[in-house]
Amino acid sequence: MAYDLITMGRIGVDLYPLQTGVPLAQVSSFGKFLGGSATNVAVAAARLGRRTAVITRTGEDAFGAYLHEALRGFGVDDRWVTAVPGLNTPVTFCEIFPPDDFPLYFYRQPKAPDLEIDAHELDLDAVRDARIFWITGTGLSEEPSRTATLAALAHRAKAGTTVFDLDWRPMFWSGDANGSRRGPDAARPFYAEALKHTTVAVGNLDEVEVATGVREPRAAAQALLDAGVEIAVVKQGPKGVLAVSRDGDSAEVPPLPVNVLNGLGAGDAFGGSLCHGLLEGWDLEKIMRHANAAGAIVASRLECSSAMPTREEIDAALAAGAVL
Repeated sequence: MAYDLITMGRIGVDLYPLQTGVPLAQVSSFGKFLGGSATNVAVAAARLGRRTAVITRTGEDAFGAYLHEALRGFGVDDRWVTAVPGLNTPVTFCEIFPPDDFPLYFYRQPKAPDLEIDAHELDLDAVRDARIFWITGTGLSEEPSRTATLAALAHRAKAGTTVFDLDWRPMFWSGDANGSRRGPDAARPFYAEALKHTTVAVGNLDEVEVATGVREPRAAAQALLDAGVEIAVVKQGPKGVLAVSRDGDSAEVPPLPVNVLNGLGAGDAFGGSLCHGLLEGWDLEKIMRHANAAGAIVASRLECSSAMPTREEIDAALAAGAVL
């Protein structure tokens, strides 16, 4: 049986402070959680009843073993999660200053195992047969992950629904010999190549600008459609989300009111719900409202993966018109 969703990309351990409003240097206790955007999207969709799997890599260490256990506990197939000898499983710390300041500290040196995904090790038949395949901009940042990501997209050839999470993380893009980082101009050609093979693009204002060179939401959405996608989703922060399809349908949905505890992970909940709505065949407005509600629920909670909402929780938030 084909998977409802296969994601490909980051995985790691989130070490989040159990105290809010406290600088990292003063935090005395942390919670340990499964993390990584592509992995969290698979968890979010599984929480909504979907059959999901993730393609990624970990270190050959205790944190890697923990991630396998966590994935199985969330109902996500881990058969394509493999270890890379000699590299450590990444960890990520954050600081929590509600409502809108959540600095992240990534520990992915000397290289994250999830960037060692190799095209020759992919199950391309499973990738092609999945109802939705999800890739990220981070997967394009280094080799061999870049070639593997583009190879998977080319083999899939827009079968079913293929989602490109634009996921611009400048700190993940390799520097030159002098240690300087490559900017959006260097990344844009790889984004353009990926967009040729995808049917849905999702990103915030910074990310759509990296992908297209355009920041104004409707112009950016049109630029994504012109680049080859069928649906462009532009997240506008406090202004909500805009979705535009090639057939002329569009929806602009305001955010759901919520008392934010930790905004990290809200976008991954949005992504899992987006996939669920696409699989259900909902119209754009219903998909966006459902995804907004899923993201808002996670923003009201401390953690990411284990905070992903159920269908009942999303329905309750939509019925109430807010996250209570």
